[in-house]
Amino acid sequence: MKSYLMGIDIGTSACKIAVFSRDGKVVASATKDYPVYYPKPGWAEQDPREWWDAVCKAIKETLMQGNIDPQEIAGIGIDGQSWSAIAIDKEGEVLTNTPIWMDTRTQDICDRLTEKIGKEKIFQLAGNSLQPSYTTAKIVWYRENLPEVYKKIDKILQSNSYIAFMLTGQISQDLSQGYGLHCFDMRTGTWDEKMCEELEIPRHCLPDIVSSDTIVGRVTAKAAFQTGLLEGIPVVAGGLDAACGTLGAGVLHDGETQEQGGQAGGMSICMDTFESDPNLILGFHVIPDKWLLQGGTVGGGGVMRWFEREFADYERSREGVCGKSSLVQLNEIAEEIAPGSEGVVFLPYMAGERSPIWNPDAKGVFYGLDFSKTKGHMVRSCMEGVAYALRHNLEVAEHAGAKAEVLRAMGGSANSLLWTQIKADITGKPIIVPSSDTATTLGAAMLAGVAVGMYKDYEEAVALTVKETRRHVPNIDNKKVYDKNYRTYLTLYHSLEYLMSSNHE
Repeated sequence: MKSYLMGIDIGTSACKIAVFSRDGKVVASATKDYPVYYPKPGWAEQDPREWWDAVCKAIKETLMQGNIDPQEIAGIGIDGQSWSAIAIDKEGEVLTNTPIWMDTRTQDICDRLTEKIGKEKIFQLAGNSLQPSYTTAKIVWYRENLPEVYKKIDKILQSNSYIAFMLTGQISQDLSQGYGLHCFDMRTGTWDEKMCEELEIPRHCLPDIVSSDTIVGRVTAKAAFQTGLLEGIPVVAGGLDAACGTLGAGVLHDGETQEQGGQAGGMSICMDTFESDPNLILGFHVIPDKWLLQGGTVGGGGVMRWFEREFADYERSREGVCGKSSLVQLNEIAEEIAPGSEGVVFLPYMAGERSPIWNPDAKGVFYGLDFSKTKGHMVRSCMEGVAYALRHNLEVAEHAGAKAEVLRAMGGSANSLLWTQIKADITGKPIIVPSSDTATTLGAAMLAGVAVGMYKDYEEAVALTVKETRRHVPNIDNKKVYDKNYRTYLTLYHSLEYLMSSNHE
């Protein structure tokens, strides 16, 4: 019997490949970076061909590193970042870079479509408000700004479906990524033909929808040559990275919640019933008959990557001397600062902000600096600012009827004991940490495992693979300090919102 499952994760800054044994242990893994392009203010693009190149290299490295015989891989699952708009022609060639989830160029289009169709009508069907981060307006932008590209479009793909296409030659669209388009009926999980017409999105450009654990094809001879895989390995449709990470963190049942600590931040609350809020994000889970009410913020691990890149020359120079990475050193100086950062508050809106404020013009802000403050204050306030954004989303979700009791953390940020404890203290929620670095690829691999029969169902998959590594309990005294700063956090944004507006002069 074949022993392994492969998960492919198309993240914002890199792809990650991991091969798992049936019990969820990582046999081997590899990561390959690729760039984000920022050609104009508010634009954020990637080239899907660079994703594929990175995937090919990372798969080869993974197989070599683990001395893995490709014949032992039973199936492949793929997860990917949200809200891509990958335009391909009839030959499957990528026609242009895709705007990614951080891209906010389409605000005017969103405003125009909302006025034309009606805010409530769109929300009632899609369960989500029309915002520039989503796929919908990006397609319209192609039509209005790249007419030569637009007329050649055969299909619009998402990040995971593009990689599935490159592996199998088959076009697909999984259920969990449907939420990126506002012609997607969030109750039935189908395309709405009438809304396609009103949005002027050609239905023929949208692939037919399948469940995330559907085997959409098998590795082709060409893909096998490019990746080192074996021709014929089954490939499932896969799904949204946050949804796969939610599965990989062990979230299966109503009320269970994943806390996301990758490039972006946020949370995903599993629900048995349809509950939506215009300030949050609603999508299907990658497992059957479940929805995820999500908060998606731009402030996550990417905040610390930015801070490290711009302000950690000293720490990088000491890595060889102290044997600690620059990020670990930053974590240590933040730990020396008292909870609340002595009044320093950070707004983590580093590429506008998504839920719950939905302001593409929002900016990052440090408040409370004076001559007594240090780099440690700034680092800790970055961590706290991301946690305030998480709390903001959780509170909005609770008002919508979806209350999270315990958070299950995933992503690189969960490796920081300090940052995870800060999140527990600020939100007042206990946080369980499974194997944080592999939750997303593990979730993708689980989809393949259920599809090929390695697991009888998702209950068995989670029971076998997801293990708690540690637990953080909120510190009530710290929460009192954070409650005051949280009020400052909310007041700061409301006070500065007008100044952040693109209409302000």
